[in-house]
Amino acid sequence: MSEMRRPSWLKRPIGKDPEFFALRRMVRASGLATVCESASCPNLGECWSRGFLTVMILGDTCTRACRFCGVAHGTPGPLDREEPIRVAKLLAGLNLRYVVLTSVDRDDLPDGGSGLWAATIHAVRTACPEVYVEALISDFGGATPALDRVIEAWPDVLSHNVETVESLQRTVRPQASYRRSLGVLERAAARGCVTKSGLMVGLGETMEEVTQTLRDLAATGVKMVTVGQYLRPSAACLPVARYWPPEEFDEIRKTAVSLGLDAQAGPLVRSSYQADLRVRGSAA
Repeated sequence: MSEMRRPSWLKRPIGKDPEFFALRRMVRASGLATVCESASCPNLGECWSRGFLTVMILGDTCTRACRFCGVAHGTPGPLDREEPIRVAKLLAGLNLRYVVLTSVDRDDLPDGGSGLWAATIHAVRTACPEVYVEALISDFGGATPALDRVIEAWPDVLSHNVETVESLQRTVRPQASYRRSLGVLERAAARGCVTKSGLMVGLGETMEEVTQTLRDLAATGVKMVTVGQYLRPSAACLPVARYWPPEEFDEIRKTAVSLGLDAQAGPLVRSSYQADLRVRGSAA
């Protein structure tokens, strides 16, 4: 059965500005992956046209097979120990004030990739001392030492997404856990990190479940939250159950704000969308 036609508010132009193509050449030359491309982000044209991107570390192949995600999954190649240097070199050439780093899951590694995470943050700090660093991390399988290794590299923002409401976790991301994700955020906040999380709607959740998720996030000490529409990246992923209209995202944002959260909610909002324009005040 074919998927529902996307409503007009979800249509975005493809990047055509010279800045877009210049950034694409730099990314290609670096040999690095970006979640912008790997996850088929609808905002790629806008963000790359103004020089903003989200670099994906630990390679480009994830050991998990979340059913919402377009990133390739399977058996990853060996860890690239030079990757932190290449990330720092790319970002130094972009003259950014804010950067988001994320990664694939690496459940094949004893430390979940946390050592390379810390090395990358340190390399970026050395090459770009004025840049704010947001680390959008995995749950490291619940391993506290791995999480602490990233926390002790002191990113300006520690981000981890719950992705969906509790009732849909097993369907949407079967190798993860809602309570484990809340525990990651709670531990990071307790250790002094500015924490952030995000979720999607359109997978079959109710407004009441979204509200409860926001309450759960606020209870962990999360400062910022993003809520956006799920868009199916490929036929292998879950179909869209419903397209939420913009006015319902307005309602979600108001609820989040009432809970003390710095919230961004909209059909095309993603974890990193306009993070450089929004988060500096919250992270300061």
